[in-house]
Amino acid sequence: MRLAILSRGPRLYSTRRLVEEARKRDCDVEVLDPLQFSLMIAEDKVQILHKGRHFSHDVVLPRIGHSITDHGVALMRQFEQLGIYTANSSSGIIQSRDKLRASQLLAKNKIEIPRTAYVRDLRDVENAIDDVGGLPVVVKVTQGTQGHGVFLRHTFRETRNLVEALLLTGKAVLIQEYIAESHGTDVRALVVGDTVVASMRRRSRGREFRSNYHLNGVVESIDLPLEYEEVAKRAARVLGLKVAGVDLLEGSNGPLVLEVNSSPGLEGIEKASGVNVAAKIIEFIMDDHDFADIDMAQLMRTQPGQGALSLHLRNHLPLIGKMIEEVFPSTIKETVPVFALSRDKKLVWNPDPHTQLRYDDVVIFYGQTKMLRAALKTVTNNLQSARKSDSKDHSDSVGLG
Repeated sequence: MRLAILSRGPRLYSTRRLVEEARKRDCDVEVLDPLQFSLMIAEDKVQILHKGRHFSHDVVLPRIGHSITDHGVALMRQFEQLGIYTANSSSGIIQSRDKLRASQLLAKNKIEIPRTAYVRDLRDVENAIDDVGGLPVVVKVTQGTQGHGVFLRHTFRETRNLVEALLLTGKAVLIQEYIAESHGTDVRALVVGDTVVASMRRRSRGREFRSNYHLNGVVESIDLPLEYEEVAKRAARVLGLKVAGVDLLEGSNGPLVLEVNSSPGLEGIEKASGVNVAAKIIEFIMDDHDFADIDMAQLMRTQPGQGALSLHLRNHLPLIGKMIEEVFPSTIKETVPVFALSRDKKLVWNPDPHTQLRYDDVVIFYGQTKMLRAALKTVTNNLQSARKSDSKDHSDSVGLG
């Protein structure tokens, strides 16, 4: 396996450890500076050059810093266009780096996060504070790392002044709920693939409320509860990351996702957990790189008329309580041959025909979109007509009685 580790710091602990473990496994590994790449883009010619030479590695492990996110993501997209395996995708990196976007995606997928308000006008600060649960609040910028750009404020005046200063410098600002029971501590879960390979608790020192290791925080081992593991794995998956550091707050009602890092540092967590995390990452990549993920949305966009449609049962009450085979009989199944069922935060492929549909279910279909829409409209219209007919028959029978 020819592995390229994208990093501007070959001497950094995390980079050195990854190189060490790759060489132990006879990988042809090289650390390449992301800023030394050039890209050629044309309809018939897509190339990647490093220091003027053609890129020849077949696996990429990105360790892209926040300061070069835009360039790094553009580079990752070029690798993806050429079909080169990347441990983390360009979309995963950009989604995790934007705290607002990450919060939106996590909340949409019913992953608990601290209540968050996005503020663009000083007149909204007071309402935002109320909406997230009152003072004190955490104020943060949407782009930041290692605790930088994160502040705790105890009064309205302090909060308003800080928000004003950040807005004047062109920053996008979030006001977030303060989780008192987790003051000065958080939990880092290191997710690799579909597994939490290591975890630690981080504690701040003195009056500092941020617990980041790079801010002189103290790290310690933790026996991570299963609930925390599941939340960490789901958060990484939702944001499209195969290697991620998921930061969790220990709330009174369970874990809350604070942040997801696409280039997690390894020094603190290896020290605290005693786990060879670098080895876990390299072994995962060696096992995974033969099987590239497919972006279904992008794939379908290349074929006009192809796509995926979803049917939210809460918008189609007549379908609730019926079995799949009742709603989609054999004639419809021939028209809509592939579908899945999203239920209870899980995706069930080709569900049993006897499965009874529920209020929160989402049924997903793939194929020719024009055909799908026509078939699904026929199903829903027929059920609605049958329901109206039943209601009328019932009213008539009551009147005759």
